[in-house]
Amino acid sequence: MIIFESILPVFLLVLLGIVLKRTRLLDPALWPALDGFGYYVLFPSLLFLTLYKADFSQLSLPVVGTSALLSVLLFCGFLLALWPYLKKRGVRPAAYSSVFQTASRWNGFMALAIADKLFGSEGLATVAFVMAMIIIPLNVINVAVLVWHGGKARDPLTLGKRIISNPLIIACLAGLIMRQMPFSLYQPVEEAIGIVAQAALPMGMIMVGAGLIIRDTVRPSALALFSVMLKLVGFPIVMLVVALAAGAEGTTLQLLALCAAVPTAMNGYVLARQMGGDATLYATVTTLQTTASFITIPLVLAVAARLGG
Repeated sequence: MIIFESILPVFLLVLLGIVLKRTRLLDPALWPALDGFGYYVLFPSLLFLTLYKADFSQLSLPVVGTSALLSVLLFCGFLLALWPYLKKRGVRPAAYSSVFQTASRWNGFMALAIADKLFGSEGLATVAFVMAMIIIPLNVINVAVLVWHGGKARDPLTLGKRIISNPLIIACLAGLIMRQMPFSLYQPVEEAIGIVAQAALPMGMIMVGAGLIIRDTVRPSALALFSVMLKLVGFPIVMLVVALAAGAEGTTLQLLALCAAVPTAMNGYVLARQMGGDATLYATVTTLQTTASFITIPLVLAVAARLGG
């Protein structure tokens, strides 16, 4: 109940986004523009500044990094191994690409918001480090799956362009490089980026709510429910097992579990729409995951707290 009440404000922002979008109090044309603004400005600013200023001295970087990266690679390998089985069951390649995306991607900004609420600066630093470790390999793998299964030309050049132009990847690299520089960022510039970054988490949660498609969740397909189980149950189990084997405990274990327990990222919907994936299935699964995570995230955190002592 303590965990539930602590993350309730985050979900209330998601609910606010649902209400604002459905009541049409704002111009409908605003939401696509806000999505782009968040993806190219707000979230990169937050990632850059968090990684630039984060104090990693209190973190067990080998444990966190190994747990996050190995969990992602193992789970993605499992998802790839599912394709022959799903193909025999009549699942189309485009639908499989959305199953893969919704099961492997994670809403790092929701994880940041919850980590900030529960664990403060330590939580932000840990989640930011996890993001730095897995954003690049996750995007490379997901774009490759979309290129291969999306029904368009399997062009290595397209894959390369998608990777090097991803604003989240660029922001992570810039933040990590800047913290290694022999000089500090000019203070007024840092403050300006900070002002922008402060809006990222609340706006991000509101935009998550606005992007949910409620009508498609009334009678979800078995494939959609399967994708929900993969992400909200399967991935946290893999993360907990790997993290415990790596020696994670206490707050570190809870934060790693949180990173695995949050629902999928909304930006994958844009990729599905642009690269031949099943965008409708992606939107349905995202809505189901976000709704179910209201219950599953506290449960996963409670289990992690018990296992981590």
